[in-house]
Amino acid sequence: MSQHLALIWNVKPGTEQQVVDIFSNYESPDPIVRDEEGNVKGTLLATQVFMKDNTVVRVMEIDGDLLEVAPHLGRQPAIRELETMLDPLLETPRDMSNPEGARAFFMSTMMRCLVARKAEL
Repeated sequence: MSQHLALIWNVKPGTEQQVVDIFSNYESPDPIVRDEEGNVKGTLLATQVFMKDNTVVRVMEIDGDLLEVAPHLGRQPAIRELETMLDPLLETPRDMSNPEGARAFFMSTMMRCLVARKAEL
């Protein structure tokens, strides 16, 4: 069963075009989450990123436990590069260099999903 997650944050006013450029050039991470033995533990099913003025919302659909999927995504080179480019543009600084900093960022920016529907075809 999949779940939807969203993160919201603000970038510094005037940096919006830089943010658009960064997201338009970033590569997809490996969507398959595996444990040390190679067993599939989850999947990143979809990602969308929205921006209104200087507010950015990243929506993800995952299959699996967030506590296993999030660290996997944090280890992905494409995401690490993206986050490094975004860091100087954020209104509120964050520390994604360690699990505690990443957890604090997720907890402060995570939005609660109220409705997620798909058509049954």
